[in-house]
Amino acid sequence: MAINNEKDLGKALNEDQDTIEIEGSLKDKVIKIKATGKVAWVIAIGAIGVAVVAILYPVPEPATQTGAKGIAALTGGAAVGILGAGTAMSAIAISVASGGVAALNKLRGYKIISNSGDKLVLKKS
Repeated sequence: MAINNEKDLGKALNEDQDTIEIEGSLKDKVIKIKATGKVAWVIAIGAIGVAVVAILYPVPEPATQTGAKGIAALTGGAAVGILGAGTAMSAIAISVASGGVAALNKLRGYKIISNSGDKLVLKKS
């Protein structure tokens, strides 16, 4: 079964599936995540991590919520600058669906074995 949304991709990564088939617009976003250089990735993953923490663990006090959301928005800008808005949003959604940014590092560890037409096939390295 081919995956076409971030939630299912996060689930597949959590399950450590050996082979993952991705289709639709998610395919191009995954290619961009995998193609990001190491230094740029360190910056992007840090920014994504801050955004994910802000989503998964919201601050309960209204007075500090504004500050936390402001920090998440500022750091999210770094991820957008590196990956582009659509890919950064997908990366955040994959992380939220899987419970953290570790899934994105797992995703980068998969090898592209096929990229034809509208389908991308990844194999666990």
